[in-house]
Amino acid sequence: QVALKKMPLHKRSRKELVVNEIQIMKENSHPNIVNYIDSYLVHEDLWLVMEYVDGGTLTSVLVRVFMEERMIAAISRE
Repeated sequence: QVALKKMPLHKRSRKELVVNEIQIMKENSHPNIVNYIDSYLVHEDLWLVMEYVDGGTLTSVLVRVFMEERMIAAISRE
């Protein structure tokens, strides 16, 4: 199983930031982060293939759960 992140490139004014993000993901692998597998250009969309993590996106968790600043700091540190 993998996760796909579909990024419409026509909405991005600074495409070099996307290239930078991919390069950083390619060079870094760690058991505590979602790891990059591959990427594909499909029409005007960039599809990122990443390791699947059960539970949804970080954004979906953060909008449903209130966290105190010290808890956010501890999670960020890890």
